[in-house]
Amino acid sequence: MTTGLLLTLAALAIVDSTSFGTLGISVYLMVASERGQVPRLLLYLATVAVFYYLVGVGLMLGLSTAMENFGDALHSEAAYWVQLVLGVGLFALSFRFDGKRGKGPRLEPRMGGPRAMVLLGLTAGTLEVATMVPYLAAIGIMTTAALPAGQWLPLLAAYVALMFVPVLALLGLRATAAAWVEPKLVRLRAWLARHAASAVGWTLGIAGFLLARDAAAFLFFAGG
Repeated sequence: MTTGLLLTLAALAIVDSTSFGTLGISVYLMVASERGQVPRLLLYLATVAVFYYLVGVGLMLGLSTAMENFGDALHSEAAYWVQLVLGVGLFALSFRFDGKRGKGPRLEPRMGGPRAMVLLGLTAGTLEVATMVPYLAAIGIMTTAALPAGQWLPLLAAYVALMFVPVLALLGLRATAAAWVEPKLVRLRAWLARHAASAVGWTLGIAGFLLARDAAAFLFFAGG
């Protein structure tokens, strides 16, 4: 496990922390709820975190099996060229999301009971699972690094935890300085609603860059 790997994973986790499921819905719920409903918001966040972690474990186990059968091929120069092309492709695709192609439907989740919050968390995770590009990229990078389970299990847990640091920081600020932070949360909610498409573009672009960077490091700087 190298410092470069850890920094790449940390960068991807920070990008993931801005997704609609982690930050967007949480901001909507904070603005729409009373401060006494924090436990329900935490229940939502815990549901999303556990969902992401279990999905990650499942993907890692599946990819680990593939590595056992096709490890040499996946570590080959050709595989890294495929990763490089994929990264460049995602980066290029990101420019199509300029936020000026129509607003589309607006989702404004509301605070509910414990069951509703768990259901909301599962729904958000399920809807995002196919578009979790940074998360999928991180899992792919950990798989190609051939980390043992004793390393990737806690590393995956740390990745998921880092995804929720920004929203937990906002929650802490709201609890200690509500008068100062709540108007800013309202503006943040409005900004997220206006720039949802642009956020997708940034996510794709950063994930693509990091994938391409990882492949390029092997192809051009590691004697591969």
